Amino acid sequence: VTRMLEARKVAFTALDVPVQKLSALEVAEILKVPPATVFKTIVARREKAGKPILALVPATGEVDNKALAACLNEKKVHVTTQAEAEALTGLQAGGISPLALINKGFQVVIDASAQDLDALLVSAGQWGLQIRLSPKDLARLVNARFASITSPS
Repeated sequence: VTRMLEARKVAFTALDVPVQKLSALEVAEILKVPPATVFKTIVARREKAGKPILALVPATGEVDNKALAACLNEKKVHVTTQAEAEALTGLQAGGISPLALINKGFQVVIDASAQDLDALLVSAGQWGLQIRLSPKDLARLVNARFASITSPS
């Protein structure tokens, strides 16, 4: 992921965290950053056939399935289990990253709250590494749209 970002001349900072499965809230605590700036990647499926979805929401919230479905013009979407998410992405939970899944057939939606941030953090696609970059750069790289898809935890 870092090589890809460098090759595309995207400004980012790589941040090391312990190499273990960490929640987004734990990442925020370790890095001493506001939890609303650490985004977790939640894998969801459409009720009918179609691309799987990566929903990026702040550590402080959960995916609102109805809002996510509405922004994608779907009747229903379902958040996958951890095992399904790992099978669909080929990545370990806690290390699922839209940056590691570019051009892998996922539709990406980033919570609208990201647009108010100068930078956000997402997993680099493996345990132990987080990437800080601008929400605009992230959206452009992963071809994402912004929508209000978070409900408070």
